[in-house]
Amino acid sequence: MRRSIQSQRNRGFTMLEVLVALMIVATALIASLRAVGSLTANSDGLRANMMATWSAENRLVQLRLSRAFPPIGKQTYECPQGDLPLMCEEEVIASPNPRFRRVEVSVYEAAHPERRIIKLVQLVLSP
Repeated sequence: MRRSIQSQRNRGFTMLEVLVALMIVATALIASLRAVGSLTANSDGLRANMMATWSAENRLVQLRLSRAFPPIGKQTYECPQGDLPLMCEEEVIASPNPRFRRVEVSVYEAAHPERRIIKLVQLVLSP
């Protein structure tokens, strides 16, 4: 009879074992939630970077297609892309060769104008 009582006791889990198992599962869930949060934040940054690149490339393509020699100076204008409000800053700089001008287009988020997202540079040839 003692053997049957001892075998019944050894069948189940102790409270300590259950708590340890729950802690392991909770730790795994917390780690997976952090990973998902990190991926979401990274995705937003990549999206903003892609949209800013498109805005800068659009301006450089406009210059190329217009075949105009841009005047030296700096100008700032809105260049939204999709639902992302962006500000573009275009700076035209003289180069050592007078037939070329260096055009730099920097893109900033309208909400955070101190943080540059991207900067593209292109040389423009005089027509």
